[in-house]
Amino acid sequence: MVSHSTPNALTIAGSDPSGGAGLQADIKTFSALGVYATNVITAVIAQNTRGVVAVEPVSVALIRTQLDNLLDDVEIDAVKIGMVASRDVAQTIAEALTRRRPRWIVLDPVMVAKSGDRLVDDEGLRAVRDILVPLADIITPNLPEAAALLGTDTPRSLSAMEAMVGDLAALGAPYGLLKGGHLPLERCPDLLWMPDGTRWLDAPRLSTRNLHGAGCALSSAIAAQLAHLPPARPDVEAAIDAAKQWLHQALTASERLNVGQGKGPPHHFHAWW
Repeated sequence: MVSHSTPNALTIAGSDPSGGAGLQADIKTFSALGVYATNVITAVIAQNTRGVVAVEPVSVALIRTQLDNLLDDVEIDAVKIGMVASRDVAQTIAEALTRRRPRWIVLDPVMVAKSGDRLVDDEGLRAVRDILVPLADIITPNLPEAAALLGTDTPRSLSAMEAMVGDLAALGAPYGLLKGGHLPLERCPDLLWMPDGTRWLDAPRLSTRNLHGAGCALSSAIAAQLAHLPPARPDVEAAIDAAKQWLHQALTASERLNVGQGKGPPHHFHAWW
């Protein structure tokens, strides 16, 4: 997936001082996969590999100004949307991206950190579901996030995952990757839905605790791979497969890092360092 010029991608997300999740993880992922990274910050978060201490949302006015100034100047090929804490922020993002629609929008409905800390309130959740999911080309919820979007219990089996895909697709995104890593299985099954059907994407479960920001890295890797696709023949399945393979390698190589005392990050630059 190599284009003739370097594509530009945008992450709209919260920050992570430890560098493993959020905005910083997205920038690293874009860079590792040959995409120029731009960013708009939605919240300043005090966290490390052990948990979240404080969240300070950026004002809606400043988010709007960041978006307008960036999009007036830089042509964006793909956008990854992460943490969105309020309806006003969701509406601001939707208005900006509708006016200057990029080729691809990937939404990672970030609601709960790996530490279990809740990052958005109920109003923010409804805003993501009602405003941003229909805007996105692909969404990448894990099982608790999918359950939150639908107001149901978290699936505890493969059949329960399959049963919720129809309702998730009905929210408006033509593609979606329902991540099954929370199931107590020896494998990590993800279920991809597309306009023409579904497909299971299976992967081995790695014996690593370095999962801090893994969801952020996967969604931004998908955005990066989509940014490389030629407009005439976009192969979304191939982009998702490539992103999952990259993340598997990043998690495998994460033991080479020594970051924090909690859940460490994937090694975003495993192919370079």
